[in-house]
Amino acid sequence: MADIRDVQDVLGVIAVVEAVPSSAEAWRKIAEGFSGLWNFPNCLGALDGKHIEFRPPRSMGSYYYNYKGGNSIVLLALVDAQYKFLFADVGCNGRISDGGVYRDSVLSEAISRNSFNFPPSMNLPGMNQPVPYVIVADDAFPLTKNIMKPYKSRHLSVEQKVYNYRLSRARRTVENAFGILSNRFRILLKKIELSPEKVENITLAACTLHNFLIEECGGGYTASCEDGTSGGEITNLGRIARNVGNRSSNESQGIRDLFRDYFNGNGSVPWQWDAIEKFNY
Repeated sequence: MADIRDVQDVLGVIAVVEAVPSSAEAWRKIAEGFSGLWNFPNCLGALDGKHIEFRPPRSMGSYYYNYKGGNSIVLLALVDAQYKFLFADVGCNGRISDGGVYRDSVLSEAISRNSFNFPPSMNLPGMNQPVPYVIVADDAFPLTKNIMKPYKSRHLSVEQKVYNYRLSRARRTVENAFGILSNRFRILLKKIELSPEKVENITLAACTLHNFLIEECGGGYTASCEDGTSGGEITNLGRIARNVGNRSSNESQGIRDLFRDYFNGNGSVPWQWDAIEKFNY
């Protein structure tokens, strides 16, 4: 079983669960999973945040108050193609956006320094230009060399719509992981009547047990999720196009364009054209 540990983060995130690969070869195996199951090559994980609702002490005032009108702490997670948590930290207050939580996280610092030993850039199948290995995320996160997010939803070309659809298929793994986690550990479906510290511990314990059950039970544990090999739809694709004004470099935009060209060329799949007609932009 992969190493899973709790740590104290000097940047202020309360606790972390890690099962992060330590070698480029291990990361390549994760990328093979995304390529085989979700038709997205050079992908090392799906990233998103989930609000864990609870009732904080009155002395905390509005510190944990979020945009949904409740109080929460944020679970920031990186998930592999089989819904396993590779990295999850919890404890940032719900007032902070997903992008803000990521910006101040250990994960962001590690990716920027390549502390996780990501593999070197590799050609996409049938193409002759090296492309970095990337993490897929929604528009709340920054577009960087190693994080791919959708094109903004206005005035998209057909090629950009195809890219958004293909990215969202891979990104659904993190949403599915959150869904499996909450349905298995149902305390996460309701407002928890405990202190922030205990809510953090419960969430981390749930993530750890979730990984254990995936390793021990495999498909029997995740059977409630749709098989990614079928080309099934995302229930709410429009959610990925939230405009939060993130700026990105010409390099990262160029990398996204290479994925766009691949999904519309050598990497196209027959059902993607029917899928994009069902979405309104």
